[in-house]
Amino acid sequence: MTPSPALEGILATLGAESDADARRAMGEKYGIHADASYGVPMRRLLEIASATGRDHGLALDLWAHGAYETRTLAAMVADPAQVSRGLMQRWCEDFDSWAIVDTVCFRLFDRTPHAWPMVERWVEDDRLFVRRAGFALIWALALHDTSAPDDHFRRALSHARTHADDPRPLVAKSITMALRAIATRRPEVRAEVVALALELTQDSDPATRRVGRPILRSFAPDDPR
Repeated sequence: MTPSPALEGILATLGAESDADARRAMGEKYGIHADASYGVPMRRLLEIASATGRDHGLALDLWAHGAYETRTLAAMVADPAQVSRGLMQRWCEDFDSWAIVDTVCFRLFDRTPHAWPMVERWVEDDRLFVRRAGFALIWALALHDTSAPDDHFRRALSHARTHADDPRPLVAKSITMALRAIATRRPEVRAEVVALALELTQDSDPATRRVGRPILRSFAPDDPR
């Protein structure tokens, strides 16, 4: 299939601005180990997305291209109203770095009507970037979904308790940040977040304790743990 003019233009821009040193630094400095990338900085991708505007068909083409930058742009130009659960699952299956997980969750998936059901599915999936997506989506929803009832976030606390012993840093960090966001944006749930953090810091498992400690430092600074 012949690429659309819009896709061809973006690919030409990315190719012209490709930076091998920046591409190496993505992995060495930031731990972004994408399967394919151009090394174009985020600020430039934001400019390209702003100039492009919403274009769902283009977003699908950009995602299919497979590079870190094209998939980042896909999240920025896709139309949340046209994103189905099936598309969310397919894109989630393609995640290959924490950066693309977080970008897609924070710029697209949290704006879809399917975000909460996908949280329920992804947090129970043991694959690294899928579980990361589940908790990154909770994190994003805590910051952006002002209409969600507090009970949604109480349910999220139970997911955090269940999976706080996941030893993988990319998962643990997303759980901690989700809890921090809930405590910050949901004052009615904050005491429950702190209580959970206290419980986690008393656990015998080191990974579990590491999830809870930053929450106590932020929201219960007088606690010696």
